[in-house]
Amino acid sequence: MNTSKLIELPKFLDARGNLSFAQNNTHIPFEIKRTYWLYDVPGGENRGGHAYKETEEFVIALSGSFDVIVDDGKEKKTFHLNRSYYGLYIPKGMWREMKNFSTNSLALEFASTKYDPADYIRDYNEFLKLKEDGKI
Repeated sequence: MNTSKLIELPKFLDARGNLSFAQNNTHIPFEIKRTYWLYDVPGGENRGGHAYKETEEFVIALSGSFDVIVDDGKEKKTFHLNRSYYGLYIPKGMWREMKNFSTNSLALEFASTKYDPADYIRDYNEFLKLKEDGKI
């Protein structure tokens, strides 16, 4: 699985507080069309559990930590996000789950498309079938 990857973002260290940033098509490998964030996730709860037909994502742990499990239908890889200067790029056609949220964690997510419920694949068996048929 070489398509999902951690990308280190620029960081400026300063005794007054550190600064990091991300830009379209530079650090984030697509044009951002949507931004959203996950917060107040209760202990033991999971998020995600779906794939996108067209949407690419870039995920940053702004605060706290969590795991992102990315699955290409054959192999799963877990990324532990706990630094705000790393982002996880997830291409379209990958199943993703988010687990193990720490207290007060904040996940910032950028997407390459506007929200479209028809872009979601929410059934894992359907995801595997679409992968097998080369449709995603």
